[in-house]
Amino acid sequence: MIRVAAVGDIHLAPGGEGTLRPAFETLGDHADLLLLAGDLTRHGSPQEAAVVAREVCGLPVPVLAVLGNHDHHGDRPRDVTAILAAAGVTVLEGEAAVLDLHGTTVGVAGAKGFGGGYAGRCGSDFGEPEMKAFMRHSRTCADGLRRALTDLVQAGTALRIALTHYSPVPDTLAGEPPEIHPFLGSYLLAEAIDEIGADLAVHGHAHLGTEHGMTAGGVRVRNVAMPVIDRAYAVYHLTPRPPGPQGAPIQETHEEQLP
Repeated sequence: MIRVAAVGDIHLAPGGEGTLRPAFETLGDHADLLLLAGDLTRHGSPQEAAVVAREVCGLPVPVLAVLGNHDHHGDRPRDVTAILAAAGVTVLEGEAAVLDLHGTTVGVAGAKGFGGGYAGRCGSDFGEPEMKAFMRHSRTCADGLRRALTDLVQAGTALRIALTHYSPVPDTLAGEPPEIHPFLGSYLLAEAIDEIGADLAVHGHAHLGTEHGMTAGGVRVRNVAMPVIDRAYAVYHLTPRPPGPQGAPIQETHEEQLP
């Protein structure tokens, strides 16, 4: 059994030092890895990224992350990524990482994702150049996730996890105003997940959303935005089994109530 801790939308900045560190230091007792689902900073500045880096540096489990829209706001995502990487965080964008955890190979495919909406209520690559660019970026992000998941299939990992910031399904947006759903995620991400296969999909971004959802293909989706889980992190227990349409069984717990 692999214990996956996950949280997104922690939005740290100077003045927030030590907010999560006490809880994160207990991870070795509760989890085998930590996933950060984007929006780690408020405005994407190097100073804010340094606060995040100090919170997660030297933790007893591997830390993997994707960036979110807030982490891009300052137009310095490369600097944010470099600061996190120097603290030992593996930041993924259209890439995959393979971990050997207690003899089980666990693959994480990461991509920020983007908006665009969901089947029947989505944007299209038509009309003004701005709309075409919007939807093409959404597809590019989804294609990056697809490639990363494919790499994990080729690597033969026992478990595959899709890590994004934007949501692949509308289920986990329940509670958010329907008018903004197209800006909270894209069905293209779910298409990539279902096409290649995964055991769990984790995202953030939707602060007023719902934790539990599922793709049309039966992959479990979890919204781990901190305002949703109301914890320093949620923990999902995955048990490897022969590949099937439903993926690996999941048991779920929540850990570490914030002070």
